[in-house]
Amino acid sequence: MERLLRDLIRFKDAYTDIDSQLSALMQRVSLAGGMIPPREEIAHLRQEKDATARTLKSTFERFQETGCQLKDLDTGLVDFPTLYRDREVYLCWKVGEEGIGFWHHVEDGFRGRRPIDSDFLANHKGAR
Repeated sequence: MERLLRDLIRFKDAYTDIDSQLSALMQRVSLAGGMIPPREEIAHLRQEKDATARTLKSTFERFQETGCQLKDLDTGLVDFPTLYRDREVYLCWKVGEEGIGFWHHVEDGFRGRRPIDSDFLANHKGAR
């Protein structure tokens, strides 16, 4: 799961970079007035952007198959549905954290994160 998340972040960054390059090139062509557009470069960037978008989409689909919920790709925030005291809650993990050490009620979101403690462990069912 962590590998897929890191791949998603990498592909999103690559897509954003290609999109920025393409936008800058199109702006340069527009500002130059009579400039002949570099068609091959534009076509190459568009192909790269499309290929990266397809890869990002397929990686996201594989990530979703894990049952995890991606909450914020920029920060690498992921929730895992589970049961606590017969109520659905989320285990919560963020890239950079050593393990899953927090949970929160569905309606509370990230700001409502609480440390996993002995009470949680004693009343956690592990499935939803």
